[in-house]
Amino acid sequence: MTIWICKTCGAQHAPSANSPDHCAICEDERQYVGAAGQEWIDRDTINATHANDWREIEPGLSGIGLTPTIGIGQRALLVQTPDGNVLWDCVPMVDGKTVDKIRALGGLSAITFSHPHFYTGMVEWSEALGGVPIKLPEADLDNVMRPSSLIEPWSGDVLEVLPGVTVHRLGGHFTGSSVLEWAAGAGGKGAILVGDTIQVAPDPNWVSFMRSYPNMIPLPAREVRRIADRAAALRFDRIYGGWWDRVVQANGQDVVARSAARYVRALD
Repeated sequence: MTIWICKTCGAQHAPSANSPDHCAICEDERQYVGAAGQEWIDRDTINATHANDWREIEPGLSGIGLTPTIGIGQRALLVQTPDGNVLWDCVPMVDGKTVDKIRALGGLSAITFSHPHFYTGMVEWSEALGGVPIKLPEADLDNVMRPSSLIEPWSGDVLEVLPGVTVHRLGGHFTGSSVLEWAAGAGGKGAILVGDTIQVAPDPNWVSFMRSYPNMIPLPAREVRRIADRAAALRFDRIYGGWWDRVVQANGQDVVARSAARYVRALD
Protein backbone atom coordinates (compact mmCIF):
# COMPACT_ATOMS: atom_id res chain seq x y z
CA MET A 1 0.00 0.00 0.00
CA THR A 2 1.32 3.42 -0.99
CA ILE A 3 0.71 6.87 0.45
CA TRP A 4 -0.15 9.12 -2.49
CA ILE A 5 0.32 12.89 -2.50
CA CYS A 6 -1.59 15.21 -4.80
CA LYS A 7 0.96 17.29 -6.73
CA THR A 8 -1.49 20.19 -7.13
CA CYS A 9 -2.48 20.75 -3.49
CA GLY A 10 -0.03 18.54 -1.57
CA ALA A 11 -2.74 16.56 0.26
CA GLN A 12 -1.71 13.11 1.47
CA HIS A 13 -4.38 10.48 0.84
CA ALA A 14 -5.18 7.23 2.64
CA PRO A 15 -2.82 4.37 1.65
CA SER A 16 -3.88 2.44 -1.46
CA ALA A 17 -2.34 0.13 -4.03
CA ASN A 18 -2.96 2.54 -6.89
CA SER A 19 -3.15 6.32 -7.07
CA PRO A 20 -6.64 7.72 -6.33
CA ASP A 21 -8.94 8.57 -9.21
CA HIS A 22 -9.36 12.13 -8.01
CA CYS A 23 -8.54 14.61 -5.26
CA ALA A 24 -11.64 16.03 -3.61
CA ILE A 25 -9.65 19.01 -2.32
CA CYS A 26 -8.68 20.04 -5.85
CA GLU A 27 -12.14 19.39 -7.30
CA ASP A 28 -13.69 21.85 -4.84
CA GLU A 29 -14.23 25.34 -6.30
CA ARG A 30 -11.71 26.82 -3.86
CA GLN A 31 -8.87 24.85 -5.47
CA TYR A 32 -8.37 23.51 -9.01
CA VAL A 33 -7.25 20.66 -11.21
CA GLY A 34 -4.59 21.92 -13.63
CA ALA A 35 -4.70 21.75 -17.40
CA ALA A 36 -2.56 18.58 -17.35
CA GLY A 37 -5.13 16.83 -15.17
CA GLN A 38 -4.76 15.22 -11.78
CA GLU A 39 -1.15 14.29 -10.95
CA TRP A 40 0.27 12.23 -8.08
CA ILE A 41 3.59 11.54 -6.40
CA ASP A 42 4.21 8.74 -3.88
CA ARG A 43 5.74 9.26 -0.46
CA ASP A 44 8.89 7.23 -1.16
CA THR A 45 9.65 9.36 -4.22
CA ILE A 46 9.13 12.63 -2.42
CA ASN A 47 11.35 11.47 0.46
CA ALA A 48 14.14 10.72 -2.03
CA THR A 49 13.85 13.92 -4.09
CA HIS A 50 12.83 16.65 -1.63
CA ALA A 51 14.00 18.16 1.64
CA ASN A 52 12.67 20.56 4.25
CA ASP A 53 14.06 24.09 4.43
CA TRP A 54 14.26 25.26 8.06
CA ARG A 55 14.47 28.98 8.86
CA GLU A 56 14.45 30.83 12.18
CA ILE A 57 12.12 33.79 11.71
CA GLU A 58 12.09 35.49 15.09
CA PRO A 59 12.74 34.33 18.67
CA GLY A 60 10.29 31.52 19.33
CA LEU A 61 9.18 31.10 15.72
CA SER A 62 10.66 28.95 12.93
CA GLY A 63 9.44 28.15 9.43
CA ILE A 64 9.61 24.81 7.63
CA GLY A 65 9.08 24.67 3.85
CA LEU A 66 9.44 21.88 1.32
CA THR A 67 12.05 22.30 -1.40
CA PRO A 68 11.46 22.00 -4.29
CA THR A 69 7.87 22.95 -3.62
CA ILE A 70 4.88 20.71 -4.20
CA GLY A 71 1.32 21.96 -4.33
CA ILE A 72 0.64 25.47 -3.07
CA GLY A 73 4.19 26.03 -1.84
CA GLN A 74 3.32 27.16 1.69
CA ARG A 75 5.54 26.74 4.72
CA ALA A 76 4.62 25.53 8.20
CA LEU A 77 5.36 27.58 11.33
CA LEU A 78 6.67 26.21 14.62
CA VAL A 79 5.62 28.31 17.63
CA GLN A 80 7.86 27.65 20.65
CA THR A 81 6.71 28.50 24.18
CA PRO A 82 7.83 27.63 27.73
CA ASP A 83 4.74 25.39 27.96
CA GLY A 84 5.32 23.47 24.73
CA ASN A 85 5.47 23.88 20.97
CA VAL A 86 2.72 24.09 18.36
CA LEU A 87 2.99 23.41 14.63
CA TRP A 88 0.80 25.76 12.61
CA ASP A 89 -0.12 24.44 9.16
CA CYS A 90 1.85 21.70 7.45
CA VAL A 91 3.86 20.63 4.40
CA PRO A 92 3.63 17.31 2.50
CA MET A 93 6.74 15.65 3.93
CA VAL A 94 8.59 15.25 7.23
CA ASP A 95 12.14 13.88 7.22
CA GLY A 96 14.49 12.66 9.94
CA LYS A 97 16.40 15.94 10.19
CA THR A 98 13.19 17.86 10.79
CA VAL A 99 12.02 15.38 13.43
CA ASP A 100 15.38 15.57 15.21
CA LYS A 101 15.32 19.38 15.16
CA ILE A 102 11.81 19.57 16.61
CA ARG A 103 12.61 16.99 19.29
CA ALA A 104 15.72 18.97 20.25
CA LEU A 105 13.47 22.00 20.76
CA GLY A 106 11.13 20.06 23.05
CA GLY A 107 8.85 18.22 20.61
CA LEU A 108 5.27 19.12 19.76
CA SER A 109 2.20 19.56 21.95
CA ALA A 110 -0.27 20.00 19.08
CA ILE A 111 -0.68 20.53 15.34
CA THR A 112 -3.23 23.15 14.29
CA PHE A 113 -4.29 24.71 10.99
CA SER A 114 -5.54 27.74 9.14
CA HIS A 115 -7.63 25.72 6.64
CA PRO A 116 -7.80 22.37 4.76
CA HIS A 117 -5.47 23.33 1.89
CA PHE A 118 -2.63 23.12 4.42
CA TYR A 119 -3.56 19.77 6.03
CA THR A 120 -1.19 18.04 3.57
CA GLY A 121 1.06 15.61 5.50
CA MET A 122 -0.42 16.19 8.96
CA VAL A 123 -0.90 12.50 9.83
CA GLU A 124 2.67 11.59 8.88
CA TRP A 125 4.00 14.53 10.91
CA SER A 126 1.97 13.48 13.94
CA GLU A 127 3.08 9.85 13.73
CA ALA A 128 6.74 10.76 13.20
CA LEU A 129 6.73 12.88 16.36
CA GLY A 130 5.06 10.33 18.63
CA GLY A 131 1.34 10.73 18.02
CA VAL A 132 0.90 14.48 18.41
CA PRO A 133 -2.79 15.57 18.69
CA ILE A 134 -4.07 17.07 15.43
CA LYS A 135 -6.57 19.79 16.33
CA LEU A 136 -9.12 20.33 13.54
CA PRO A 137 -12.38 22.33 13.59
CA GLU A 138 -15.44 20.11 13.31
CA ALA A 139 -16.71 22.24 10.43
CA ASP A 140 -13.91 21.10 8.09
CA LEU A 141 -13.60 17.38 8.88
CA ASP A 142 -15.09 16.48 5.48
CA ASN A 143 -11.88 17.81 3.93
CA VAL A 144 -9.63 15.22 5.61
CA MET A 145 -8.16 13.02 2.87
CA ARG A 146 -6.19 10.70 5.20
CA PRO A 147 -8.27 9.85 8.28
CA SER A 148 -6.55 9.11 11.59
CA SER A 149 -7.44 8.48 15.23
CA LEU A 150 -4.88 11.20 16.04
CA ILE A 151 -7.32 13.88 14.80
CA GLU A 152 -9.09 15.65 17.67
CA PRO A 153 -12.05 17.74 16.46
CA TRP A 154 -12.86 20.97 18.25
CA SER A 155 -16.01 23.07 18.16
CA GLY A 156 -16.89 26.69 18.72
CA ASP A 157 -14.87 29.75 17.75
CA VAL A 158 -11.90 29.71 20.17
CA LEU A 159 -9.39 27.01 21.11
CA GLU A 160 -6.65 27.74 23.66
CA VAL A 161 -3.92 25.32 22.62
CA LEU A 162 -1.31 26.46 25.16
CA PRO A 163 -0.99 29.55 27.37
CA GLY A 164 -0.45 32.45 24.96
CA VAL A 165 -1.30 30.34 21.90
CA THR A 166 -4.96 30.56 20.87
CA VAL A 167 -6.71 29.54 17.66
CA HIS A 168 -9.69 31.63 16.51
CA ARG A 169 -12.14 30.29 13.92
CA LEU A 170 -13.01 33.23 11.65
CA GLY A 171 -14.58 31.40 8.70
CA GLY A 172 -14.72 32.92 5.24
CA HIS A 173 -12.36 30.94 3.01
CA PHE A 174 -13.64 27.72 4.66
CA THR A 175 -16.23 27.40 7.42
CA GLY A 176 -13.45 26.36 9.78
CA SER A 177 -10.82 28.82 8.54
CA SER A 178 -8.82 30.06 11.50
CA VAL A 179 -5.95 32.23 12.67
CA LEU A 180 -3.51 31.62 15.53
CA GLU A 181 -2.98 34.42 18.05
CA TRP A 182 0.53 34.26 19.52
CA ALA A 183 0.84 36.60 22.50
CA ALA A 184 4.66 36.57 22.65
CA GLY A 185 5.12 37.29 18.94
CA ALA A 186 6.67 40.48 17.54
CA GLY A 187 8.71 41.07 20.69
CA GLY A 188 5.65 40.83 22.93
CA LYS A 189 3.41 43.06 20.83
CA GLY A 190 1.55 40.00 19.57
CA ALA A 191 1.28 38.30 16.20
CA ILE A 192 -1.32 36.35 14.27
CA LEU A 193 -0.54 33.43 11.96
CA VAL A 194 -3.16 33.42 9.23
CA GLY A 195 -2.36 31.00 6.37
CA ASP A 196 -4.74 32.51 3.85
CA THR A 197 -7.76 32.88 6.13
CA ILE A 198 -6.55 36.46 5.85
CA GLN A 199 -4.05 36.55 3.01
CA VAL A 200 -1.11 38.94 3.12
CA ALA A 201 -0.82 40.65 -0.27
CA PRO A 202 2.42 41.04 -2.25
CA ASP A 203 2.35 44.62 -0.96
CA PRO A 204 2.51 43.90 2.79
CA ASN A 205 0.58 47.07 3.55
CA TRP A 206 -2.56 45.16 2.58
CA VAL A 207 -4.35 41.87 3.15
CA SER A 208 -7.33 40.25 1.44
CA PHE A 209 -10.18 37.83 2.02
CA MET A 210 -11.45 35.34 -0.58
CA ARG A 211 -13.57 32.24 -0.94
CA SER A 212 -11.18 31.04 -3.66
CA TYR A 213 -7.83 32.64 -4.43
CA PRO A 214 -6.89 30.63 -7.56
CA ASN A 215 -10.41 30.93 -9.01
CA MET A 216 -10.80 34.54 -7.81
CA ILE A 217 -14.14 34.06 -6.05
CA PRO A 218 -14.71 36.91 -3.59
CA LEU A 219 -16.43 36.80 -0.22
CA PRO A 220 -19.56 38.88 0.35
CA ALA A 221 -19.19 42.20 2.13
CA ARG A 222 -20.98 40.94 5.25
CA GLU A 223 -18.39 38.15 5.64
CA VAL A 224 -15.46 40.53 5.22
CA ARG A 225 -16.91 42.90 7.82
CA ARG A 226 -17.49 40.01 10.23
CA ILE A 227 -13.93 38.67 9.83
CA ALA A 228 -12.46 42.14 10.28
CA ASP A 229 -14.54 42.72 13.42
CA ARG A 230 -13.36 39.41 14.89
CA ALA A 231 -9.74 40.22 14.04
CA ALA A 232 -10.06 43.66 15.66
CA ALA A 233 -10.72 41.97 19.00
CA LEU A 234 -7.36 40.16 18.87
CA ARG A 235 -4.04 41.58 20.08
CA PHE A 236 -1.42 41.66 17.36
CA ASP A 237 1.06 43.92 15.62
CA ARG A 238 2.56 41.44 13.12
CA ILE A 239 0.85 39.12 10.63
CA TYR A 240 2.48 35.96 9.28
CA GLY A 241 0.87 34.74 6.06
CA GLY A 242 1.20 31.28 4.55
CA TRP A 243 4.42 31.89 2.57
CA TRP A 244 7.95 33.03 3.38
CA ASP A 245 7.58 36.50 1.91
CA ARG A 246 4.02 37.24 3.05
CA VAL A 247 4.52 39.08 6.34
CA VAL A 248 3.08 42.32 7.70
CA GLN A 249 5.88 43.41 10.01
CA ALA A 250 4.01 46.06 11.99
CA ASN A 251 0.66 47.85 12.42
CA GLY A 252 -1.20 44.66 11.54
CA GLN A 253 -4.49 45.68 13.12
CA ASP A 254 -4.60 48.86 11.03
CA VAL A 255 -3.68 46.88 7.90
CA VAL A 256 -6.60 44.46 8.41
CA ALA A 257 -9.09 47.27 9.10
CA ARG A 258 -8.01 49.37 6.09
CA SER A 259 -7.96 46.35 3.80
CA ALA A 260 -11.44 45.23 4.84
CA ALA A 261 -12.82 48.73 4.28
CA ARG A 262 -11.23 48.89 0.80
CA TYR A 263 -12.59 45.45 -0.07
CA VAL A 264 -16.14 46.40 0.95
CA ARG A 265 -15.94 49.67 -1.03
CA ALA A 266 -14.92 47.72 -4.12
CA LEU A 267 -17.87 45.35 -3.76
CA ASP A 268 -20.28 48.27 -3.26
